[in-house]
Amino acid sequence: MTPSAAYSVHPTPIGEALVVTTDEGLAVLHLLEIAVGAREAALAEVSAQLRAVPVPDEAATAAVTTQLDEYFAGIRRDFDLALDLSGVDGFARRALEAICTIPYGETASYGEVAILAGSPRAHRAAGSACARTPISIVVPAHRVVRSDGSIGEYGGHPERKRFLLDLEAAAGADRAGGPDSAAV
Repeated sequence: MTPSAAYSVHPTPIGEALVVTTDEGLAVLHLLEIAVGAREAALAEVSAQLRAVPVPDEAATAAVTTQLDEYFAGIRRDFDLALDLSGVDGFARRALEAICTIPYGETASYGEVAILAGSPRAHRAAGSACARTPISIVVPAHRVVRSDGSIGEYGGHPERKRFLLDLEAAAGADRAGGPDSAAV
């Protein structure tokens, strides 16, 4: 049976996000390039990956886009969304699951992710998993940094990664001493 998939394109402070959901959950959150045809190219890639043609449906992606807006407003630290990682397996899947445990406002090195994923020597594979994650931001690959603390490339857009890290640091500083809001 072919899974059903819905999509919307949602504005964020770091560019338009292609949001694709399936019956299983959020399958894709991809920050689009500005280039002409980028949206169409991304949708074609997603169609091949999911073996389904996503249909435009903002209602089906509303839970994701609402939580994304809350995240960028600094009021959401954790996403409460089902994830569809059916296209990811093996070490890459374990690495993405490990990345999801990195707390808001904190970072971990690629080596630390490899250890958390059960393969202590697989820091390069952890980097590849970050680079290929189908679900940006919600799977917080932006929280993974090099062992020297430098941020890396983040899909050729280090400025996006810096923005996300700074956003989380600022929101954390604003909440210091306040009530715990991790359960948003």
